[in-house]
Amino acid sequence: MSEESARVRESLEGDGLAPIVTDLRFLRDDGHVSTFLGRVAPGVAPPLSTALVGALVVVVLLAAGEGRLAGITLFAPVTALLLSGLASGGPHDGRFDHFVAPVLRAMEYGYLAVLGFASGVPGPLVFVVLVTIVCHHHDDVTRPAVGVKRPDWSRRAALGWDGRMLVIAAGGAMSALTAAYGILAGYLVVLLVREATRTWCATPVADVRAGPAQTHGGKGQGDHPITRDGDGGRPATGTNGEA
Repeated sequence: MSEESARVRESLEGDGLAPIVTDLRFLRDDGHVSTFLGRVAPGVAPPLSTALVGALVVVVLLAAGEGRLAGITLFAPVTALLLSGLASGGPHDGRFDHFVAPVLRAMEYGYLAVLGFASGVPGPLVFVVLVTIVCHHHDDVTRPAVGVKRPDWSRRAALGWDGRMLVIAAGGAMSALTAAYGILAGYLVVLLVREATRTWCATPVADVRAGPAQTHGGKGQGDHPITRDGDGGRPATGTNGEA
């Protein structure tokens, strides 16, 4: 680590904004079922190998069913869950285990996109589902970089990659695939907006109505530190400063 990087890190640690070292298992975004399987048999299978095999099986089943709604394509999430879920509780400290999360992301996005478009689900509906999931994963990656993270209940409420795929598969099995996409999209949008609003309201804002803040010891009086357990980002000078 260079001297400049060390100084930046020390400065962030002094402000309570040092990056959180994230466990790779956190980035998997496992749902309730996958987490349960990982607890039943922790470390029984290597995480990257099972993720790759699970993704390969999903691709093969989608190709066999030509991406359309069929029993073989609806079985894909179950197969992926049984393979990848078993490795969710084990350590992810292998040399290439940082590829596990991208493999799971590609598998989930690909399954939802291919099944939706090939089965006649309206394109905008599929797009909304994918965008909200991407925003959910974006939060998991960017917040730890500034020393904060989303509440656990918010992550669990998003169902996990396995839960979302199973919801769509269940909707297809009940001949209500479009409805399943619609319900999932609406649910995820409400969850995303609620969390964004809560975070925004919890973010401290510098009050600049009295003019530039006087400095003391190199820090402005209007600055408010953010703890690791807090919400939101840094105070933005000039934001909401009007009466």
